[in-house]
Amino acid sequence: MADRHPPPIPQARILVVDDEPTTRAAITRGLTLMGYRVDEAASGSQALAKLSLLPYDLMLLDLRMPGMNGVEVMRWVEEAQPGLLVIVLTAHGSLESAIAAVQAGAANYLLKPCSIRDIEAAIARALQRRQKALHRQHLVGVIAGAVEALQAEEEHAMLASPERPMRFLRCGPVALDLEKHLAVVRKPDDAGSLNTELTTSEAALLVYLMQHPDTVFSCRQLARAALGYDVSEREAQDIVRPHISRLRKKIELDPAHPRLVRTIRGKGYLFSPS
Repeated sequence: MADRHPPPIPQARILVVDDEPTTRAAITRGLTLMGYRVDEAASGSQALAKLSLLPYDLMLLDLRMPGMNGVEVMRWVEEAQPGLLVIVLTAHGSLESAIAAVQAGAANYLLKPCSIRDIEAAIARALQRRQKALHRQHLVGVIAGAVEALQAEEEHAMLASPERPMRFLRCGPVALDLEKHLAVVRKPDDAGSLNTELTTSEAALLVYLMQHPDTVFSCRQLARAALGYDVSEREAQDIVRPHISRLRKKIELDPAHPRLVRTIRGKGYLFSPS
């Protein structure tokens, strides 16, 4: 194993959860030799105890264990540590459960028996994906900070030169960079902000709605005024609704219960800044 590449996150901490002592020991030893910091848990309850004491980057989790099984452990992780990566280990007979676990948030699943090389490859891929996601999140945060600074500068410049075209649009908790299509949504109680990039169509719809707060527009009105489509209401619904759905997923804190871009049944949509 001397020719193995080092872990993508140096000294990443991993928890191996399996009720089979031989399997658990072999995985722990192999990953330790590869440069990971590895702890063991022989049961679901023991895993929760360790997770409560130490921060882990990833957990290798056997699905079928006596007492608290892997699915129950995952439910706890989803509530208490949503950022923890989980790779499920399962036998062929519980493949359907493994797929369900992945759908519930597991990063991957491996079928037993599997080699330590397969396990390490899955761990490396999961850690690399998370590292890229954190990097993107950092960049968006940097951009958001720049947007706020530019917005303050722009507002100052607007006072000095009223004829200068407006670059930033603000309404309620939402600030929008009209050039870069970057939306910054202030969370309640000063709990930070939600920062996201919009497509051209999403930005156009949001701009029009923000420019006319608390005003209801039909899909046909939005399609014509914001997107440039002069079509029937039925055709406009097919155009506008998918964009509104994607827009909500980006700017709403709870897309299932939108508070900014609201649906007025039988009439259309409005932007509610309050």
